Amino acid sequence: MSTHINAQKGDIAEIVLLPGDPLRAKFIAENFLEEAKQYNTVRNAFGYTGNYKGVPISVQGTGMGMPSAMIYSEELVQDYGAKILLRVGSAGAINANLKIRDLVLGQGATTDAALHRNIFHHQVEFAPIANFDLLKAAHNIALEKDLPVHVGNVLSSDRFYNDELDKEKLAQYGVLAVEMEAAGIYSVAAKHGVKALAIMTVSDSLVTGEETTAEEREKTFGDMIEVALEAALQVTK
Repeated sequence: MSTHINAQKGDIAEIVLLPGDPLRAKFIAENFLEEAKQYNTVRNAFGYTGNYKGVPISVQGTGMGMPSAMIYSEELVQDYGAKILLRVGSAGAINANLKIRDLVLGQGATTDAALHRNIFHHQVEFAPIANFDLLKAAHNIALEKDLPVHVGNVLSSDRFYNDELDKEKLAQYGVLAVEMEAAGIYSVAAKHGVKALAIMTVSDSLVTGEETTAEEREKTFGDMIEVALEAALQVTK
């Protein structure tokens, strides 16, 4: 067991999906995995392992924000041997070309958090990026499924309520959407030499004000889950 996950060695697969919402983890396990068994209930951060097309897959709720996501990512890799981390969550569009329920693949993750300045002792502004093989596989799968998909930079924000955020300037520089975990997960993956990709569904637009409900975010983002699962399988062949 680790500090925040009460699983035993071997309970967690090398491929792990990382939704922020523990109830989304439960939904994924019940609707996308076969023979899923729960391995974690600590802090109600539900974790499950099952099979997808015969391949062991785990899904672990991480909570909101980079500090929480990094705790679970670190323990999954360090203590349980995870090799592929796939964030599956929601994002707010700041680019006018993105529509509700479009998919966003985080090629890179800009952040306003201080984590990289601390990690690198203010020497560099580290640029956390996705694993290219996962990114390429996910993009190709989305295109094959005729899904609206966008690839580019996302902002991993340290605050949800951020009135000072200059969304227009970020959009001008090519940032597609705002979320809260990708940069942290990418940094843990870089530290340990494992693969990571953040796949988000646009849940709301900070440009138009359109948004989905909490229930819709929990239960209707199936395209994102399928793309994540299929991409993981392609990379592990």
